[in-house]
Amino acid sequence: MQHRSIRVGLARTYTVILEPLDEGGFLVHVPALPEVVTGGDTEDEALAMAKEAIELVLASRAERGEEIPTEAGKASLRQVTVSIAA
Repeated sequence: MQHRSIRVGLARTYTVILEPLDEGGFLVHVPALPEVVTGGDTEDEALAMAKEAIELVLASRAERGEEIPTEAGKASLRQVTVSIAA
């Protein structure tokens, strides 16, 4: 994973995984920023919460002088089938 320092006004794009929940609403994960897990009642709300959480994490990392991960752009979604013991 590549890391670069963040600059003020620099725009970044991150892949998010939007997962519908059985009880309603959506859970959001950000592969490049594993500490970002959030959600919302609607897709739009969940994405807005994800954007806010990403911005907070990036600001916090920048304040601590930590490197900011760049999106690799290589994320893919796959399914696997597993056997479950009865």
